[in-house]
Amino acid sequence: MTTDLPKAAGPHPTADVGTNTEPAESADRQRVKHDGPLRTAVVVNPVRVEGLDDLRATIEEALTEAGWPAPLWLETTPEDPGAGQARRAVAEGAEVVFVSGGDGTVRSCVEGLAGTDAALAVLPAGTGNLLATNLGLPDDPTEGVRVAVERGRHLLDIGEADGQVFAVMAGMGFDAKLLESASSTLKARLGPLAYVLSALKHLRDRPMRVEIRVDDEPPLRRRARSVVIGNVGRLQGGVRLLADAEPDNGQLDVAVISPRNLAHWARLAWGVLRRHEHVPRMEVHRGSRITVTSDRDQPCELDGDVIEPRRELAVTVRPAALWLCVYQPDRSPDLAEGSPRQS
Repeated sequence: MTTDLPKAAGPHPTADVGTNTEPAESADRQRVKHDGPLRTAVVVNPVRVEGLDDLRATIEEALTEAGWPAPLWLETTPEDPGAGQARRAVAEGAEVVFVSGGDGTVRSCVEGLAGTDAALAVLPAGTGNLLATNLGLPDDPTEGVRVAVERGRHLLDIGEADGQVFAVMAGMGFDAKLLESASSTLKARLGPLAYVLSALKHLRDRPMRVEIRVDDEPPLRRRARSVVIGNVGRLQGGVRLLADAEPDNGQLDVAVISPRNLAHWARLAWGVLRRHEHVPRMEVHRGSRITVTSDRDQPCELDGDVIEPRRELAVTVRPAALWLCVYQPDRSPDLAEGSPRQS
């Protein structure tokens, strides 16, 4: 069947999901077939990506083999980490925007592309790559281009906090502290182990008193170590914190993490790693509007980017806001299932 797509800044292909018999709402979030080559752009962070010339040659060779034109090449700057470049790419007619950089670069490009008809194609670099990890996207740039050329698309929700967007998760407290403590040098040397070492520094930190409002439900008052608001469920290293989080259900999952001692931390970590249905010292809620208010300023993060400390983190969901290039067939609620990276 043919579905109507959101209005774009430029021409866009028609979605065709063939004989798919899934509900219309599910089908509307997918593109499987397109006609003709698409215009592309590459937004790259020159600080986080090694071998820029090789990367450019790899991307252009893969696109040429597919019969697609050479991409517009745009580099981020300290003043503009990707949003402006992504908007420029759309304004100049790009229908697929590749992004190569760390989580901050990806998040900034998500901001620039949200609400447009251009699709984001992630070519991971750096050490975190949370969006790629959650959706089973490849590390190899040639394979990443192939995913885009094969034209699998999925329409995702994004979260918004004080005008800043995120595609993976937002957090207040412990998770932001461990990200803040994991230096770029340590991450470059140790990879995901850097986050483990950073976490160990903060296991005995003072808890925060928080009030959590989810939609119109009565407020929850807790002594918590961290509150994580997730569009998807996996943390650094592929650890799945929010087992039921879905990036396209119009809602966000909220994990309230409340260990009080090292034994609690151990039981919580074991429950998360073993994917227990009920994890000790953690409760999960779901909604489309979440406000977390602390008794004092707390570090906060969006998709692994530490933002300015604050007492209140107010988040809303923007449903069906971002087209993402993903593997096809794409029929599982967990978009990473069945991808080569997850097999």
